[in-house]
Amino acid sequence: MKISIITITFNSAKTIRRALDSVQSQTYKDIEHVVVDGASTDGTRQIIESYAAEHQNVRCISEPDEGIYNAINKGITLATGDVIGFLHSDDIFYSSDSIGKIAAAFANHQTDVVYGDLQYCHEGKVVRRWKSNDFHPRALKYGWMPPHPTVYVRREVYEQVGKYDEWFRISADYDMMLRIFTGGYTSHYIPKVLVSMETGGASNKNTRARLSKTQEDYIVLKKNHVGAGYLTVAFKQLRKVKQFLRKS
Repeated sequence: MKISIITITFNSAKTIRRALDSVQSQTYKDIEHVVVDGASTDGTRQIIESYAAEHQNVRCISEPDEGIYNAINKGITLATGDVIGFLHSDDIFYSSDSIGKIAAAFANHQTDVVYGDLQYCHEGKVVRRWKSNDFHPRALKYGWMPPHPTVYVRREVYEQVGKYDEWFRISADYDMMLRIFTGGYTSHYIPKVLVSMETGGASNKNTRARLSKTQEDYIVLKKNHVGAGYLTVAFKQLRKVKQFLRKS
């Protein structure tokens, strides 16, 4: 079973090598790494092109895009694997067998979607852990969603539900999760940290971004006929409190 890992980049020269090395260090070897660069100007393009020349399983393109989700959709189009997932340019896999655990879950449980837990780090220190739990449909109205960087999906699911909705600037990943988890697909939860993610991101960089995220989440819920509008958005935010309380 081939697993495609998509990494989107833009001016990520300071971190991209860690992400690239993290993929190559995986013990599971049937991996295709698709890197979609948004015409970086800081040397990122040269780094990924050099890496692709050295590693046959790395494919890369560098061209202007229309935002994060446009780049993600390009990656999905380019990917040839049976299963598709993502690794951000400043993130790494928690261990060398993260993808091995994911591949085993698909093989052993004959499922459509596999996901696990996520940890956030800042300057090398763990500051937050996102423990997901098994999926139950009623959890969606209480703001549940799995951590997107840990979610791996069979290609057929994307072919059926479609690509990420590029109208959204911040919440297209939440929209995709609701489309998948309300779509009747089977899922399997791995109760292990699979990805280590740096703090920050488009949805948390400032107050304006957080307000935009709240508004987009509300639209996502209405679009997918899930939950109780802003009340569900509030539940979703409250779940983050528990993630900080779990840190150690």
